Amino acid sequence: MTNSRMRRSWRADKLSHLGSSIFAEVAEWKQEALQAGKQVIDLGIGSPDRGPSLTIRETLSSEVMKEEQYSYPGTSGTPEFRSQCAAWMAYRYGVKVNPDSEMLALMGSQDGLSHLAQAICNPGDIAIVPDPGYPIYTGALAIAGVTPWHVPLREERGFLPDLDRIPEEVWEQAVFILLNFPGNPIAAEADLAFFESLVEKAKRHHVLIVHDMAYSEMGFDGYRPVSILQAKGAKEVAVELHSFSKSFNMAGCRVGFLTGNPEAVGSLREFKNNIDFGVFKPIQSAAIAALKDAMADPEAGNAAASLYESRRDVLVEALAEAGWEVRKPCATMFLWAKLPPAFLQRNQPWSSRAFARELLLKTGVAVIPGDAFGSEGEGFVRIALVQEEHVLREAARRIGSFLSEFA
Repeated sequence: MTNSRMRRSWRADKLSHLGSSIFAEVAEWKQEALQAGKQVIDLGIGSPDRGPSLTIRETLSSEVMKEEQYSYPGTSGTPEFRSQCAAWMAYRYGVKVNPDSEMLALMGSQDGLSHLAQAICNPGDIAIVPDPGYPIYTGALAIAGVTPWHVPLREERGFLPDLDRIPEEVWEQAVFILLNFPGNPIAAEADLAFFESLVEKAKRHHVLIVHDMAYSEMGFDGYRPVSILQAKGAKEVAVELHSFSKSFNMAGCRVGFLTGNPEAVGSLREFKNNIDFGVFKPIQSAAIAALKDAMADPEAGNAAASLYESRRDVLVEALAEAGWEVRKPCATMFLWAKLPPAFLQRNQPWSSRAFARELLLKTGVAVIPGDAFGSEGEGFVRIALVQEEHVLREAARRIGSFLSEFA
């Protein structure tokens, strides 16, 4: 007897909305370039190219040798980890948070970004997200069955959202608004006045603010990124995600935290209690050591900022010499670069994707096309500062040769 039922696809439709296809596509371009004999300089993925400090590594090494560390760690995070993160918020931002009710350990901030919508929203709800924005912002909504409303981030406004141009009916329907300052892919600078205006609007419409602050310790030229929890009354309507990945070169450790509004923190805690068992305790101990070091020695705490500021200066200067004027970011590990005029001022302007592909195949330099981050990213590429300075100079030299073909 045969089964006449049509074969089902074992692939959920939601996977088509996760936004990761371009990264797989760029990986294929890299293989093409390698097969053509190019030496690839990868300025695509924003993964730190250096390891954490010796203190962090020694702490991790010591803790993994203790037999008692191999029990289930618990979803919330150890009391020591949560207390140290709360102490960090007080030290760094002057913000007091309750380590028991307003602090939750995460397996990196992407863990929180991936699951928060499922914990606080119902299918069919609306959330406001930035465009351009980190792909998981909309990907997480697709998984949760939540509808995104995209707020554009445009150059003429310094890449800050125009909160007053979000329709009132969207504010009334939205469960949360997600923002990222300084951000990925754009390192826009949001000050306390902006956050206070956002908090006031969120209170009026009872909308949760979710602030992704993965680049909190990577400000340049004296700029120190601001926590939204510094705004008056923010904990009534806001949560903030912090990560150890970029600030302390602990990307592979997968550790971070969510802090702020206790109801939202509690909802994510309840959700995660059902899907995971928490962050490996030795990794939490290493994260504690990272924060203690940064609090005891400001130079240690500013190490990532100093490194990427220097790399930013080197690459922006070298690109200018090569004929490509690129905006200097105020923070993070990325340049958000508008395509050179020669590629835009044509009868048929180049797309970001065409530019990135041709650049990689001709020169071996990999960057990410801006449309990977949303429709507003068209006309830009993201360049990651994840190579040593001499490699960045070589990348700029190759890019200059590529640009000269179209001068």
